[in-house]
Amino acid sequence: MPNQVVWFDVPVTDLDRAIKFYSAVLGAAVKKEVLPGGSIGILPHEEKTIGGCLVQCTDGNHPSSQGPLLYLNAQGRLDQAVAAVAPNGGKVLEPKHSIGPYGFRALIVDSEGNRVALHSM
Repeated sequence: MPNQVVWFDVPVTDLDRAIKFYSAVLGAAVKKEVLPGGSIGILPHEEKTIGGCLVQCTDGNHPSSQGPLLYLNAQGRLDQAVAAVAPNGGKVLEPKHSIGPYGFRALIVDSEGNRVALHSM
């Protein structure tokens, strides 16, 4: 069965601030791309794999600490990712902890107010 998730949008209020935050936390550059109607920040991913982007808020589309929980890959650098959260305007809700056979995660709030998980095996 193919992956059920094919793409995701993370709503942000300040695109440049969010690009700086996610570049620092993920340890890889978020690419700003200008499209008709506005700019987005493409999160790092390999071609033909699941990816996502940062999108400027529009009516009805706002950062949230509620709703689905997005897990971002911090494989092999979870401690560094968590350490980069607060200095870049985010907040650590739950530090690195075991999720049993599924590895480790930390729950954070990004610079825009979105609750996300950082994950590593």
